[in-house]
Amino acid sequence: MQEEKFKSEINTLIKFFSIYCTDKHKNILCKNYEIEYKNLILKEEVCLCKECHNLLDYAIKKLQNCPHEIKPRCRKCPNPCYDKNEWKKMAKMMRYSGMKLGLLKVKNKFNSLLKKN
Repeated sequence: MQEEKFKSEINTLIKFFSIYCTDKHKNILCKNYEIEYKNLILKEEVCLCKECHNLLDYAIKKLQNCPHEIKPRCRKCPNPCYDKNEWKKMAKMMRYSGMKLGLLKVKNKFNSLLKKN
């Protein structure tokens, strides 16, 4: 996978985890991540609960080791690498955060239309 695609995937993961964990969990702690991929080093501070940090660590490792040059969506991958338990946790988190982001986009568009009138 290209470095830009990797960076985009990491940013999406962080955004989705942050939304989910902030809404659902307590005991948030901030952790500095240094994520390496090919010639790229990403440095991010992420604030999540311990369980979400563990799942994010797992997801990052899977992404770093993805064998596909053109990465498919994980749910459409011909060779899924996630363990079933982690897969279920990720699906739950992605579904929740995706819905919330989608609703926020609709709300923001609606508000911007109201402000124009």
